[in-house]
Amino acid sequence: MKKLLNTSTLIALSVSAMFALHACSSNSSVTPVKATLYDSLGGSVMVSDPAKPGTTIEKGRLGIRSVIDSTIFVIAGDSRINGHFTVLLSEVTKGNLSGFTELSGNLTTFVAVATGAKNFTYTGDNMVDAHNPAKNPRMNGKATAADFDAFVDDVVKGANKNKLPSTLIGSLGKIIVSLKAQVVQQ
Repeated sequence: MKKLLNTSTLIALSVSAMFALHACSSNSSVTPVKATLYDSLGGSVMVSDPAKPGTTIEKGRLGIRSVIDSTIFVIAGDSRINGHFTVLLSEVTKGNLSGFTELSGNLTTFVAVATGAKNFTYTGDNMVDAHNPAKNPRMNGKATAADFDAFVDDVVKGANKNKLPSTLIGSLGKIIVSLKAQVVQQ
C-alpha cells in the first residue's frame, strides 16, 4: 500500500510538472508582467517604518522617501538653490517640521506614482503651480535652468547617500528631466 501511494504521488507530481512546464513555455497563455521602476525601488512589499515605530510602509515608498528626505537636506545646504526654500528653512530652524513633512510626503507620493506605484494618488499641485511663487507662496522666486540643474545634482547626491544603484538613479533622472519645462519658469 505504501509503495502504491508513493507511486501515485510520483505520477501526480510528474503530471503537475508537465502541465507547469507547458504553461510556462506557452507564449499564448502567459503574459509576462513588466516590473515598474517602483518595483525596482522595493515595490509594494510591506516593511517596518523606521520613522513611525509599530507601523509598516511599502518598501518602494520608504526608499523613495529616504531619497527625498536626503535630497531636501542636500538642498538646504546648497547655496545655489536653497534661497528658493526660505520659508521651509526658516520653519525647520525654529523646530517646526510641518512644512518639511508635507513637502516630503507630497514629493514621495509624486515620485511613487511617477515610478509606477499603484496604491497612491498624487493630489498636490501640478508642477507649474508648485514652482510658481504667485500660486505657491512657499516658493521664493521662479526657477531658472541653472536652478533646475542644481536640483538634479542634489537629487543624485540624495540618491547616492541612500546607495541607490546608478541604473535606478538614471531612470529616476529621466522622470525628473521630463518635468524641466514645467519647473523652469524664468
